[in-house]
Amino acid sequence: MGNIRAVVTGIGCVTPIGNGVSAMWEGVRQGNSAVKAIDRFTPEGLRSRIAAQIPDFRAEDYMDKKRAHRMDRFSQLAVASGRLALQDAGLAADSVEPERAGIFMGSALGGIAFAEEQCGQFYNGGFRSVSPTLGFSVFGGAASCNLAMEFGFNGPNETNAMSCASGAVAIGRALQAIKRGEADVMLAGGSEAPLAPLSFGAFDMLRAMSTRNERPSSASRPFDRDRDGFVMGEGAAVLVIEAEHHARARGAVIYGEAAGFGLTNDAYHMSAPLPDGAQAARALRMALASAELSPGDIGYVNAHGSSTLLNDVTESIVIRSVFGSRPVAVSGTKGLYGHPLGASGAIEAAITLLSLYHEWLPPTTNLDEPDPAADIDLVARHARQTRAEAAVSNSYGFGGVNGVLAFKRA
Repeated sequence: MGNIRAVVTGIGCVTPIGNGVSAMWEGVRQGNSAVKAIDRFTPEGLRSRIAAQIPDFRAEDYMDKKRAHRMDRFSQLAVASGRLALQDAGLAADSVEPERAGIFMGSALGGIAFAEEQCGQFYNGGFRSVSPTLGFSVFGGAASCNLAMEFGFNGPNETNAMSCASGAVAIGRALQAIKRGEADVMLAGGSEAPLAPLSFGAFDMLRAMSTRNERPSSASRPFDRDRDGFVMGEGAAVLVIEAEHHARARGAVIYGEAAGFGLTNDAYHMSAPLPDGAQAARALRMALASAELSPGDIGYVNAHGSSTLLNDVTESIVIRSVFGSRPVAVSGTKGLYGHPLGASGAIEAAITLLSLYHEWLPPTTNLDEPDPAADIDLVARHARQTRAEAAVSNSYGFGGVNGVLAFKRA
């Protein structure tokens, strides 16, 4: 790996708690859960009937109406977030050398919700009722390819599908590309639009989602003793990651350095974490080593904190195994916007960077009574106004994927 530093100069997002970096950060500061009764479809027969939905997204506000019509929702969210990220970075797409600009994205399910909708069209009306855009809308790579076409970027391009870690993996791959000198500018993040009956129902059948239907705003409760599962959400976040020399040459504002990345696999189970967390801990140590950081340098951990019974305890074991008895502030922010699967790692990377930049560590929403098994230094109820020099963001996914990102203050 080369000596080039990768810095983050722009953040774009479309989330249940706000669209655009300022609105999303204000949503984090306010600390109010966006989880409500699902109204995207009728959840008849399902145990879980709640979700974190984006209330006010109109694709044509971010792109040409004709182009928007050719994309499904997950691609629209990706392109909108990419545009917002470039605007936040003060970077015009045509000011970048096209072959030195690339895009890495992540999505657990890609365009599966659109495919599900089109299956209904097919069964009701045959082939002639199916959208002609189906073939190129549903594949995962549509996220990064649509971004490339929107902005004319010809550099490295990829959308990975590593489940709930995919947004973090995309950012990790992008910072590596910058460090290797393969690009000057990368757009990287995750996008997810899974709120359709069968897609939602598949997770409901796994009994992994909260059934706190009567009190939806308190349903997603990472590390809390009374948690009963995750709450599905939707959203997207994209970071502008630049070579430091490129960013400084144009006088860009720098949120922080994308300093390290670790990626491992449990090789254990498709939906349950390795009980001792050994491989997740190894990913964390890899992220620290590649960032040239020690555990003592870390002032904040943005936890995966999915609000599931197994994950939160295992993650606590991981944090204790790496940081030992030294207190390090930990919070899980999915209490605010649920779990948008492949977008979650990107949204949480953005929140981690903003926490460093604003010297403000968010609390864990809905953490009323910490699980005794999670004996870590959880930020509960009240935020901490604290300057941290470095932070990590954990992301874990189906199939035992462990992705960890390390960030430093600018």
